[in-house]
Amino acid sequence: MQALTADQYDRLAWLAKAWQREHLVAAKAEPHFNPRLGVDALCFQPWTTDQGHHGLLGALITPVSLSLAWVPDDAERPAQAPGEHLVLALPSGRYPFHAERLGDNMRLWHCPLLDDLSDLESLAHGSRLAQRLMEQVMEGED
Repeated sequence: MQALTADQYDRLAWLAKAWQREHLVAAKAEPHFNPRLGVDALCFQPWTTDQGHHGLLGALITPVSLSLAWVPDDAERPAQAPGEHLVLALPSGRYPFHAERLGDNMRLWHCPLLDDLSDLESLAHGSRLAQRLMEQVMEGED
C-alpha cells in the first residue's frame, strides 16, 4: 500500500469533519446510533477508476454505518449529482457507489456495507473492523 501525503491525510480529516457537520444530528435519531463511535476515514489508498479518474479509496466509519468511500482528486472530480451511481471494480468484485456532497467543497462516492454498528464497544473496535473489511475488499478472490 502506498503511503499518503500530508495533504491527503488533511483531506480525509476534513471529510470526517464534513460528514459530522452534515449528518451527525440526523444520525443521532437513527435506531442503531452508537454514541461510542466517532467519524473516521480509515485505510485509504490511491485508487484509479476504470474511467481513469484518480482519488482515494478506503473505509468511512460513522456512528451509524461502515462504508467504502472513494474521494476523487480535486483536479479530476467527475461531475456528479446527488444520488448518481458509480460502479467500482475492486479486487474482490464490483461495488455500487452513490454520489454524495458534503458542504460546498467535498464530494465523495460511498458504498454502505454495514448499517448497524451498535454492538461495537469503541472506535478502536470500529477501526479494526474497517481494517479487516479493507483487507478483504482489496485481496480479491483466489
